[in-house]
Amino acid sequence: MPRFIKQYVAFVEAVNYRLGRIVMYGIFVMVAVLLWSSVSKTFFLPSLWTLEMAQFAMVTYYVLGGPYSIQLGSNVRMDLFYSPWSDRKKAWFDALTVFCLIFYLGVLLWGGFESTQYSIQYGERSYSAWRPYMWPIKVIMCIGFLLMLLQSTCELIKDIAKIRGVKL
Repeated sequence: MPRFIKQYVAFVEAVNYRLGRIVMYGIFVMVAVLLWSSVSKTFFLPSLWTLEMAQFAMVTYYVLGGPYSIQLGSNVRMDLFYSPWSDRKKAWFDALTVFCLIFYLGVLLWGGFESTQYSIQYGERSYSAWRPYMWPIKVIMCIGFLLMLLQSTCELIKDIAKIRGVKL
């Protein structure tokens, strides 16, 4: 494999690994927000912002943690068929499915970008009582989709290297 491809894979995987290790602590943000929601409903006036803030934290957690999950191979597979296959056959199948994933992520990124542009241009807000601006979470989602797309291309490159018998 050419040197620039190896550098691309190393760079994308380093970024997604570090970001994934940071984002995995986002579970504590969600717990803190939901704990505050319970405490405020019990002892004070209910907070208007807690439900949506927990949802925004969860979206951030899942969308930015996705590339890290793919990198670790934590995605779901049908091991009944997949596990007895040779490494080369697995790589062929993974390369085929990654093409589908890349197409899907491209459509998501395009739609997310269009929605984010609309949100920024018109100052879109949520319809809840809290009424937060929607563009920050949409920007985070677009970043997550882009990182997932980059990680998927890295997986495709690694599968092609495995099929060709090249060490990456």
